[in-house]
Formats: sequence, C-alpha cells, structure tokens
Amino acid sequence: MRKQWVKIGAIGTVISAICCFTPLLVVALSALGMSLFIGYLDVVLFPAMGLFITLLLIGLIKKRGNSN
Repeated sequence: MRKQWVKIGAIGTVISAICCFTPLLVVALSALGMSLFIGYLDVVLFPAMGLFITLLLIGLIKKRGNSN
C-alpha cells in the first residue's frame, strides 16, 4: 500500500505541476471550446497538487520508517 501512495503521489504531482505551470491545459481547453473553465483551474489544480504532494510525503515517510 505504501508503494502505491508514493506512485500515485508522484504521478499526480507531476501531472498537476505540468497543468499548473505550463499553458498546456489552457490550450487544450481552448481547443475543445471549453475556455469557460480556464478561470477555475487554479481553484482545482493547486489543492490537487497539495493533496498529491501530501500523499507522496506520507508514502515516503512511512516507507522510510518501515525500512529501519
């Protein structure tokens, strides 16, 4: 289970970071005609990135504590 937390946290963090810090999601939503949602991206992406970073840290801490 701890390995899954680390994997989910790492993948989610990378995807959230790509969507937050590059205009990738803005371009994709504009191309799909859904530019209405561009204003709400920060409301969703920053908490999601925080959640994934938390999962990653919890998984790494538990993994390190278990290896001793």
